[in-house]
Amino acid sequence: MSHGPRSGLAAVSSALLAMSRHLEVRDVLKTIVASARELLDARYAALGVPDDHGGFAQFVVDGISDEQWKAIGPLPRQHGILAAMLHDARIERLADVREDPRFEGWPAAHPDLVDFLGLPIRDGDEVIGALFLANKNCAKPQGGCGFTQDDEELLGILAQHAAIALTNARLYERSRELTIAEERTRLAHELHDAVSQKLFSLRLTAQAAARLVDRDPARAKGELQQVAALAAEAADELRAAVVELRPAALDEDGLVATLRTHVQVLDRAHTARVTFTGHGVRALPAAQEEAVLRVAQEALHNALRHSGAEHVDVTLHRAGPGAVLRVTDDGSGFDPLAVRRAGRHLGLVSMRDRASGAGGALTVESEPGKGTTIGMEVPGG
Repeated sequence: MSHGPRSGLAAVSSALLAMSRHLEVRDVLKTIVASARELLDARYAALGVPDDHGGFAQFVVDGISDEQWKAIGPLPRQHGILAAMLHDARIERLADVREDPRFEGWPAAHPDLVDFLGLPIRDGDEVIGALFLANKNCAKPQGGCGFTQDDEELLGILAQHAAIALTNARLYERSRELTIAEERTRLAHELHDAVSQKLFSLRLTAQAAARLVDRDPARAKGELQQVAALAAEAADELRAAVVELRPAALDEDGLVATLRTHVQVLDRAHTARVTFTGHGVRALPAAQEEAVLRVAQEALHNALRHSGAEHVDVTLHRAGPGAVLRVTDDGSGFDPLAVRRAGRHLGLVSMRDRASGAGGALTVESEPGKGTTIGMEVPGG
């Protein structure tokens, strides 16, 4: 949170330096919003990054408590003055936002905004965000105080640098994703080579033991001991690979943030609306977190590729020390009783194996023409 107004070149310099220190997109967004609110001495500030479905992929606020933010409800859609900033790419400076003909109201828990200053953040011709402030901290006799032309110019300078910082953060994250993908490919090749060699040796040794069972039982016993040793080595190779291939985002961000990011990416990439809600989930054992993520990814893949769904909703909520995942779509559905056909086509066997391997359980609710819900519950630790 900000701690009061600052002025002059030093304040601008401090804000720009703060933006340049971060590489993660979310951190950059938070820094831009906090810097803008402090620099222009406003009570509220927000920054929205639009998606392709009339909503916002990310929306960051400053000046509102976490409790207030939760009470306000879902993220705003691109309408009214927000839409004007995004679609017309122009600055909006209003003495009283409530009197603007485009004003469409706000939720009951939303703070009362009066004077308003907003502008688009642009990367060339592309609008990559909307930054706005409300309720300048000053006395307002007869509505005589609000944002000024100087404030507008200052916010414009900040927005130009915000575009650079945000673009750099996006490039960094994309570079990291590519690096992770390359590393996973390398590990997959190493895994294939190492385990293939072990399994080839295992097969030859087992064949030798089979030939010696009747002719030389003592030597056969030795060969079987070698089989056991090779099997143990192969298992160790697999365990090591699984640890290395654990999604990096899980270790860095946790299950909820990783799922949310994955859903946001899919929402931008597909015509179907994909949403995510998480409720109070505690950290789970690593094997359970990975199993939940993999099942969610498989269920999302099915819904988006095969069901023809218009909306896919992912929820993850706490259940005692564990958690419950639900992936629900409004697509074509299927008959769960046709286990073999559906199991092969939709990867249900794989999902059940992942769930049971993590000590959890998988449920499938579906009906032709009425969508599908994949549920998974894990016990926690």
